[in-house]
Amino acid sequence: MSAMFDNLSDKFQKIFKNLRGHGKLTEENIQEALREVRMALLEADVHFKVAKDFVAGIAARAVGQEVMQSLTPGQQVIKIVQESLTELMGGQAVPLNLLGKTPITFMLVGLQGSGKTTTTAKLARMLAADKRKPCLVPADVYRPAAIDQLTTLGNQLKIPVYPSTVEQRPEEIARQAFLFAKEHNCDTLLVDTAGRLHIDSDLMAELERLKEILAPSEILLVADSMTGQDAVQVASTFHETLKISGVVLTKLDGDARGGAALSIRSVTGCPIKFIGMGEKLDALEIFHPDRMSSRILGMGDVLTMIEKAQQAFDEKEALELAQKFRENTFSLDDFRNQLRQIKKLGSLESILGMLPGMGVLKDLKKMQVDEKEFVRMEAIINSMTKIERKNVDVINSSRRKRIANGSGTSVQEVNRLLKSYEEARKVMRQMMGGGGATKKKKGKGRRKRAFFPF
Repeated sequence: MSAMFDNLSDKFQKIFKNLRGHGKLTEENIQEALREVRMALLEADVHFKVAKDFVAGIAARAVGQEVMQSLTPGQQVIKIVQESLTELMGGQAVPLNLLGKTPITFMLVGLQGSGKTTTTAKLARMLAADKRKPCLVPADVYRPAAIDQLTTLGNQLKIPVYPSTVEQRPEEIARQAFLFAKEHNCDTLLVDTAGRLHIDSDLMAELERLKEILAPSEILLVADSMTGQDAVQVASTFHETLKISGVVLTKLDGDARGGAALSIRSVTGCPIKFIGMGEKLDALEIFHPDRMSSRILGMGDVLTMIEKAQQAFDEKEALELAQKFRENTFSLDDFRNQLRQIKKLGSLESILGMLPGMGVLKDLKKMQVDEKEFVRMEAIINSMTKIERKNVDVINSSRRKRIANGSGTSVQEVNRLLKSYEEARKVMRQMMGGGGATKKKKGKGRRKRAFFPF
């Protein structure tokens, strides 16, 4: 889970631990726990009225027959809190509106520094992966760097970018972008509009003119979650003027308190549609309120982890990998490929945070995972010859020294990698249910697949 909710998650889990300690709950027990919940929300920078209404709603359900006569009253309260937290953040994921006249147009609006330009490219990447044909439109003529940035990102993604210039007016760019999209057979326009350090009348007037020209299917506000309640106020102001259809919360991997994510839906009525979890172009996720509430309450988010794995690992490659384990032909080249696949899943901390119960482990939170370890391991494998990568048995002490020197590492690190490789091969062969190509397991078992990277 993102660091943003760590403090809130810790407090909730302490409150629930105390509730579970009571064999039978009284109204006094519940009210005391709800006071602590309210304080935890306020400390997380949740809007005071949202926190007050949230706790009142839980109290109405918790102090009743449903909980009082339950065999597990503590668990019942936790269930109510989770359901209420999910509802607070919108209940369910809200998809983009992709219906209408082609090209479907999305306006991205927001203040400077919110991550709007990067988010525009991230969204284009997500749509392209979903078989759409997006076109990027830089319409921020007041900041030349924004045009250059979006053009660079578009080239990186191999997505067409309308060639805006600072001499053009935003309204002219908007009109010309439709012709450009038609020429390039694009079915989706993503327009990166100008931002300001603060909301002003000129900005809003320009955005209203663009809205009239573009007739967008959606107007998405990109808001910096690190700004807390300021993000909620910004969302309210933009919604009053433009009637935004959704919010993209960026920097949710930061260490702010998370109040914006918990307040925006209640205060503005606008759903959070996406969350930004880092700087990389694949670090944009669909916002699922139920999954986020589970992560906040320390219950993990296995569904998101599975989706990430499905995106990172090719099914055909997984089947081929399983066959190699069964036949004992899994090489260091295969091991290196799996390391590369793992890196696509994101940081190890974020992966571990999606596992149920892992959030409560203090040792996990103190553990600093060295992401550079992947780089060192790959460098070691790259320093080997083809024969060495195919057959580790030929790697004697002199070869280990050469590999260490060639990769800028130590012999000890080379030994560690070889040990990790052997352990991975051993464990996965056991999971595959055999000791090699000649052994076959009797019975009606279904064919097993490699769900793990090694």
